[in-house]
Amino acid sequence: MAMSNMNPISLIFLELLLVGLSAPQFIAGDDNQQFVYSGFANANLTLDGTASVTPRGLLELTNGTAMSMGHAFYPAPLHIADSPNGIVQSFSASFVFGIISIYDLLSSHGLTMLVAPNKDFTKATPVQYLGLVNGSNNGNGTNHIFAVELDTWKNSEFGDINNNHIGVDINSLSSVQSHPAGFFHDQNGTFKNLTLSSQEAMQVWVDYDREKTQIDVTMAPLDMSTKPRRPTVSTRYNLSAVLKDVAYIGFSSSTGKINTRHYVLGWSFAMNGPAPAINVTMLPDLPRHQTQGHRSWVLEIVLPVATAVVLLSLGTIAFILVRRHFRYAEVQDDWEVEFGPHRFSYKDLFHATEGFEDKNLLGVGGFGRVYKGVLPRSRLEIAVKRVSHDSKQGMKEFIAEIVSIGRLQNRNLVQLLGYCRRKGELLLVYQYMPKGSLDKYLYGKEDNSVLSWAQRFWIIKGIASGLLYLHEEWEKVVVHRDIKASNVLLDEEMNGRLGDFGLARLYDHGIDPQTTQVVGTIGYLAPELARSGNATPPTDVFSFGMFVLEVTCGQRPVNHQNTQDNQLILVDWVIDKVQKGSFGDTVDARLKGRYDVGEAYLALTIGLLCSHPFANARPTMRQVMQYLDREIEPPQLSSEMLALMQNEGTEQYIISYHVSTTTAGTISHISGGR
Repeated sequence: MAMSNMNPISLIFLELLLVGLSAPQFIAGDDNQQFVYSGFANANLTLDGTASVTPRGLLELTNGTAMSMGHAFYPAPLHIADSPNGIVQSFSASFVFGIISIYDLLSSHGLTMLVAPNKDFTKATPVQYLGLVNGSNNGNGTNHIFAVELDTWKNSEFGDINNNHIGVDINSLSSVQSHPAGFFHDQNGTFKNLTLSSQEAMQVWVDYDREKTQIDVTMAPLDMSTKPRRPTVSTRYNLSAVLKDVAYIGFSSSTGKINTRHYVLGWSFAMNGPAPAINVTMLPDLPRHQTQGHRSWVLEIVLPVATAVVLLSLGTIAFILVRRHFRYAEVQDDWEVEFGPHRFSYKDLFHATEGFEDKNLLGVGGFGRVYKGVLPRSRLEIAVKRVSHDSKQGMKEFIAEIVSIGRLQNRNLVQLLGYCRRKGELLLVYQYMPKGSLDKYLYGKEDNSVLSWAQRFWIIKGIASGLLYLHEEWEKVVVHRDIKASNVLLDEEMNGRLGDFGLARLYDHGIDPQTTQVVGTIGYLAPELARSGNATPPTDVFSFGMFVLEVTCGQRPVNHQNTQDNQLILVDWVIDKVQKGSFGDTVDARLKGRYDVGEAYLALTIGLLCSHPFANARPTMRQVMQYLDREIEPPQLSSEMLALMQNEGTEQYIISYHVSTTTAGTISHISGGR
């Protein structure tokens, strides 16, 4: 019967029937709760962040915005545990997902299906944390979170097995069990790999057996008619020790700096029974890259006319393209193809900074200028450093290290997003830090810019944690080589992040580094650098010690403007005060006595231990973190040690650096207020 011939009552009935078929079903009782979505049109979900339901009925968790996250929850709570014994019941879930990236087989970062005590994930962070936890609560038993992660990025700090895996997570992104994404064939038991970022829809089943306390996670391509008998991941874990009596089930997802979209097409859940089957014939289609089809009849008609217009316009277009080419011309060699995702176009950076206008200038240094910008497509705030380079010598190795450093992901490090090369300059692109550099708060003239002691001590701990990650916890050893207050940047919440990796060097663990050029900033350079030129973790520790004294005392390591017209060496001044028993006089006077005495003495102790003139007498950054966390007590500042440090002194090294590293000292002053 034609739609136009139906009476109004029939039309209303048909519309209600169609809505009923696509709406989720939910049944609640003493023993079971269940629902099923075959598409999300008109679905009642709790959404936050970048999550939304598209007009076609896709649940879009992330929309391609860099460094973003999204969450979606079933709105009603689940009574997941029996009362009064609190034993978590058996449950099953299934969902169909797809990951779409602008690059083939490369995306970031992934998604999870999770069960949690509430729907508030505002304190979670994106990128490697998948919008599930943050750097502070990752691994905390108070999270009460069970999740299944689909991760497309290998994070060594979580022990990830590869960049394409499925894992079972308990309160942490360090999976209790994980396996490469794929499925086992029922016939012969062979394993078939599946690529999570293949831009194809796939289905996942999650089953928990309360009797066996067993978690099974199975996945398969959407076109497979039945669920594989053998799970992809299986582990034993008693969720009664994890989940609370009442919980919420949903999804979390996050992106890094690669434009990626994470979708859920269908979803089902059941307590004490198998999850209802998702009707795959009703699922919306994933968006696809535009492909070329058959020529339409419209093109055949307009082609002659369009050709004439194009021929007439060629002269104008050629002129515009030539002018644009010279305006946005870049330098790109064949070897840079492998670094494609980490390279920004000069055109994007030019528009992001409004043509490198002075109003966007954040700082000026020996290497060049630093500008604030906003990327035109993602609206991501960035800082762009323009670094001069006159030669191709060593450029390939330098770019390789820049790209490697760009993979560092730690909450106490400023993210180096990528680079661009144009004519005689290299442009480094960093994550923008809205509060600027730490030195303007240490030496600013306005009283309202004075950092409290609690803020200073928190920043010291944060930078120590970041250096521990660089020296020991990442896949390679990274020596920063320029740790100082002006290279510590502050985010919106005044958390300190170590930035400016333009001088950093990295090498494999267990390898003796060989560097000969002394670079850094006078006053922060370890004495042994003048002799060997080798930058090592202990030379970073020395710089960190000077940084701690600088933050605690509110004075620069070398002060050329004291009343005696002689340079004041901060570490010698602190040693003199400590020997006289007046350590309180060393704490920044701008604090007006409002500080924790125990923490201040600990900071001074760590600063002096780290700035010891002998490298083998300095603690490692792991030991420093143990001191700061009060896990172990630092060595006492004995009179013998202080006398040794004073006798060795640092002034002779400062003088030698003025003579031998004038160029390096000038180059290093690049990060003021990035």
